[in-house]
Amino acid sequence: MALTQMALDSLDFDATVALAEKVAPHVDILEIGTPCIKHNGIKLLETLRAKFPNNKILVDLKTMDAGFYEAEPFYKAGADIATVLGVADLGTIKGVIDAANKYGKKAQVDLINVADKAARTKEVAKLGAHIIGVHTGLDQQAAGQTPFADLATVTGLNLGLEVSVAGGVKAATVKQVKDAGATIIVAGAAIYGAADPAASAAEITALAH
Repeated sequence: MALTQMALDSLDFDATVALAEKVAPHVDILEIGTPCIKHNGIKLLETLRAKFPNNKILVDLKTMDAGFYEAEPFYKAGADIATVLGVADLGTIKGVIDAANKYGKKAQVDLINVADKAARTKEVAKLGAHIIGVHTGLDQQAAGQTPFADLATVTGLNLGLEVSVAGGVKAATVKQVKDAGATIIVAGAAIYGAADPAASAAEITALAH
């Protein structure tokens, strides 16, 4: 079984809450995407935390510096997972991991633009990272890239970490992603771009579970 994560990427506060209300019953994790959290701030996290007590919430901070200092307020406000960039200094990554551990939460290391993904995964595993994020960004997707090769590299290390996969995942590719070892499957456009986001979320989660 893999968990499902829905990426909330709109800048509009009310539209984000409205979309979350539709999909929350059908996914495991609500993700406040990077543009969304930058634009709306911690107030959106607090709103979603109050409204959806049964969902995990990830804040996609993509922290690059001041790891503990940046992540701690979000864990305090109810985030279950915060992200830190794999290209950041190991001290920064350790700061986010330490903040997560302080609050009994999880830190996710995002491998976007990391050159040697296997080496960095091994390094952050030693630091105690909870989740590795195999992430093909929107601009990379537009250039035709997919996360499958990187996913195979990371899961092949057998480090016992949770592995999250994001990057153009849709219902048709959920089984492939799960079979390749992903434990968290992230869908964004496949859900919010659907005619019926709730139905799309339910379909993807049924396949993942």
